[in-house]
Amino acid sequence: MARITTPLTDTQIKTAKPSTKDGKPIDATLSDGNGLYLLVKANGSKIWRFNYYRPVTKVRSLISFGSYPEITLQQARKLRDEARELIKQGIDPQEYKAEQEIKKQIELNNSFYAIAEQWHVFKTNKGLEPITLKKAWRSLENHFFPYIKDIPITEVTAVKAIKALQPLADNNNHETVKRVCRRVNEIMFYAINLGIIDNNPLAKIADAFNSPKVKNQPTISPNELPEFMKALSLARIELQTRCVIEWQLLTLTRPNEAAVAKWEEIDLNNKLWTIPAERMKMDRPHNIPLSPQAMNILSIMSFTKDKSGFIFPTARPPYNKSMSSQTANMAIKRMGYKDKLVAHGLRSLASTALNEQGFNYDVIESALSHVDKNAVRRAYNRAEYEQQKRIMLDWWGDFVEQAGNGNVSISGNKSFKVVNS
Repeated sequence: MARITTPLTDTQIKTAKPSTKDGKPIDATLSDGNGLYLLVKANGSKIWRFNYYRPVTKVRSLISFGSYPEITLQQARKLRDEARELIKQGIDPQEYKAEQEIKKQIELNNSFYAIAEQWHVFKTNKGLEPITLKKAWRSLENHFFPYIKDIPITEVTAVKAIKALQPLADNNNHETVKRVCRRVNEIMFYAINLGIIDNNPLAKIADAFNSPKVKNQPTISPNELPEFMKALSLARIELQTRCVIEWQLLTLTRPNEAAVAKWEEIDLNNKLWTIPAERMKMDRPHNIPLSPQAMNILSIMSFTKDKSGFIFPTARPPYNKSMSSQTANMAIKRMGYKDKLVAHGLRSLASTALNEQGFNYDVIESALSHVDKNAVRRAYNRAEYEQQKRIMLDWWGDFVEQAGNGNVSISGNKSFKVVNS
């Protein structure tokens, strides 16, 4: 007849003492049944143990569940039941425990920051522009690592990531939020490729933040361009200030992109300006075909080539800095256009003229360096729009030149060729 084991009680466990032999304390055991027992050591410490047969070899083995009272009776029974369930499935509890401990150690070593460092090395070895990578890393250091850095990447959740980025969103730094989200997701997908995580719970975190409300920059209509060009010609401003305003107008660039243009970015033979990714709003390089009028600006500013790497350096020596992106705004304001036009509004002016003239909308958006959300069309933009952009910007250069001569009319000018390509 099988022996029936009476389950232990908390009182029995609390009062349990080691056995004695020849007047000396020795280890004692108290069984709770189904392989679980409490080992009461000669020194008085109490340890939970589970006695079982290994599923494959059928060899008797022991596994420790920890000490009492850190592990209570109820917790020990739960661990026993879990171990018995593993045995039923043919899994050795001892091997399973060792695997879980190794997995936990791997997770601790694979913190988000540790994987981010590996991603940084990977990107560096791939030849990513150092300045671009430096900007990406700095944004992570400033806005993400302080909150997520030491968390195992397997435990980084959407809730934690959103909480980390919420201060940025609260300060209306929406563009920075988007960029950090993009970089964080690059790291997560890199971890998937390494086999460290199975899926990316952060894939949609950008959707948790409101997009910035678009605030239209003050601008003028195309029909008002002749008056602006006249005011520009009469303005008491430095030569490079006038040139940078016209350069921005002709190239459809943002003020900060135009002001820091470098000679090394210009391909004079192919009449092309390539702005590197680190200076672009969307972190991707941007090619701008240069019209004859834009090339003329370069000819006027050629005297800076031997003095500075910048096309539009400061007006005073040592010319080792670019003109401020606010210089154009200040000049336009002094020309009488306060609250009517800002430098950034020149892009809107060009967009209006080009759309009204009937140019392909996607080509205009590409020239403005707006990123198409459609991946297929975005690839087409890069591959196919360069020639169409050149035709369009040549037309725009002629349009601006005629505006400078006081002759411009979108609706009635018959001398301009409409391009619907």
